[in-house]
Amino acid sequence: MKKILLLSDTHSYMDETVLNHAKLADEVWHAGDIGDLKVTDQLKNASTVRAVYGNIDNALVRQEFPLDNRFILEGVDVWITHIGGYPKKYNIRIKEEIKLNPPKLFITGHSHILKVMPDKDLNLLHMNPGAIGKHGFHKKRTMLRFELNKGRIQNLEVIEYPK
Repeated sequence: MKKILLLSDTHSYMDETVLNHAKLADEVWHAGDIGDLKVTDQLKNASTVRAVYGNIDNALVRQEFPLDNRFILEGVDVWITHIGGYPKKYNIRIKEEIKLNPPKLFITGHSHILKVMPDKDLNLLHMNPGAIGKHGFHKKRTMLRFELNKGRIQNLEVIEYPK
């Protein structure tokens, strides 16, 4: 079993509250718009980090993290990308690949809108943790916590804070 903390759209912002959650996770996943590598450096001091770059990220962030991160953990095929859309509205860049080879868990950021929804056609779960940074139109800062265990995604929790 692995405990996962999923966040996105930090836009260079990090605080002790988020870091305290990171310390309780086996892995922290960041779905892009990191903003500054200081963010992921702080997260790496708390836990193992997997991340992708987003549209606001500079060349340094893009050198350290990929556009897409696809891997299998605890029997769950995971695909993380920043701009990927969601069920019935996938981004054109990934639309064909996700239909041909769907993961079990598809994670995006970008919208600053917390969203967890199944894609029954592709038999996958889509997650967007919203935004945990302070930059953007969102009214609450959000992230997700869940567990991967023997091919299952379980114990999903929403964590939210005022902006």
